[in-house]
Amino acid sequence: MADPLSPSSAGGLGLSFLDQVPVEITVSVGRARPLLRDLLAMEHGAVLPLDRKVDDPVELFIGERLIARGTLQEPPDAPGQIAVRLTQIVDTPKGA
Repeated sequence: MADPLSPSSAGGLGLSFLDQVPVEITVSVGRARPLLRDLLAMEHGAVLPLDRKVDDPVELFIGERLIARGTLQEPPDAPGQIAVRLTQIVDTPKGA
């Protein structure tokens, strides 16, 4: 059976039509597990401690799949903006 997304099918279309599809990436800086009573008692200005240090790598996900790790930084051309410098691309098994 021919692969429906191969270049030989669909008149040579292949996957190039996907090049312009936006993908949402979630950047995880850490997790917190407060008690519900503590969470409900929080007010404006409260600080919620996370399970990571400031200099620890962040994780990048597409959906539930971890795709990369990196460090947070401020881009020189966009002061006040936050960005991620990729330090590791996670190898995902083919077909996973």
